[in-house]
Amino acid sequence: MKVGVASVKQPNPCAVAPALSADRVPRGNPEFVFLFPWFLIHLVETTEPPTLRSPRVRRWLGHLWREWTTESWRPIAPAFAKPEPSKWHDAQVTAAWIGHATVLIDFFGIKILTDPVLFPRIGIRLPGFTIGPKRLTAPALEFHELPKIDIILLSHAHFDHFDLRTLHCFDKNTSVITAPKTRDLLRRTRLRDITELRWGEMKFLRTPAGAIAIIALRVNHWGARKQRDTYRGYSGYLLERNGRRILFAGDTALTNSFADLRKHAPIDLAIMSIGAYNPWIRSHCTPEQAIEMANAAGAQFIMPVHHQTFRLSFEPLREPIERFKSALQREPERIALREIGETFVLPL
Repeated sequence: MKVGVASVKQPNPCAVAPALSADRVPRGNPEFVFLFPWFLIHLVETTEPPTLRSPRVRRWLGHLWREWTTESWRPIAPAFAKPEPSKWHDAQVTAAWIGHATVLIDFFGIKILTDPVLFPRIGIRLPGFTIGPKRLTAPALEFHELPKIDIILLSHAHFDHFDLRTLHCFDKNTSVITAPKTRDLLRRTRLRDITELRWGEMKFLRTPAGAIAIIALRVNHWGARKQRDTYRGYSGYLLERNGRRILFAGDTALTNSFADLRKHAPIDLAIMSIGAYNPWIRSHCTPEQAIEMANAAGAQFIMPVHHQTFRLSFEPLREPIERFKSALQREPERIALREIGETFVLPL
């Protein structure tokens, strides 16, 4: 008689887990109770040292707490479109908006992913669930639908840009460019080729598809992930390859730091955040300011991101993109895309 041994299926760390339900919120966890108010403040992008004494902050945190814990049953809307990277041509420059600040770029064969966030929630990860905002719109691609990623760009350590659960899905074959003093957050991932770039520093990376230059840029934001790690950096990035240039601005309020870029050569595509400006105007630009900065850099095309994915501010869901389109109504051909999941191919 043969004795069988039951196989235990190992959990997939990149599988989408059920959303947190209200009855699972760990209200009695002292560590959670201590961290949660500061986590909320930093997650919703305050601009100065926050204080729980502010009535407005307390009302806003209470609103977010109720929304983030009771909306577990709300379905997540599907992305507007679904990119098909398997059909992209490596002789072109192609980019698709996956959601929030996550953009998949095929830069003449080099596959790049910006600020990857692919799960239903962002925030504090506890065993089996995550405390934090739930997506309004699903990512246009799940992890298993991505091509092999050569490079990950991380602009800063805020939870909606530096999602450790997503980053755990990648292995040592993927290179990472990140902001100063953020490498330690990746120590428990499988990522090993990690480079921190300070503003103005350049990294020349060689990949199987060729070489690329990446330069870190000064932006007007902040980098703390928790209450006391205000030392963490924050950056935008300039990508250069085969005479073409892409600007990934990350998160930024209005700044003149991009104006110097056009002195060397024009920007072909500027990926600009356009949401979360109300009331966080000192750390996030308005749609009109995003266009102003892209114009200062000499950008031919602008891709608006950082809207329609998470509720992190007061402005209505569609307001950022409607304002963006209105501001460019005389030049609509410069708008690279408008909705999550759409794909842009740079004319060569």
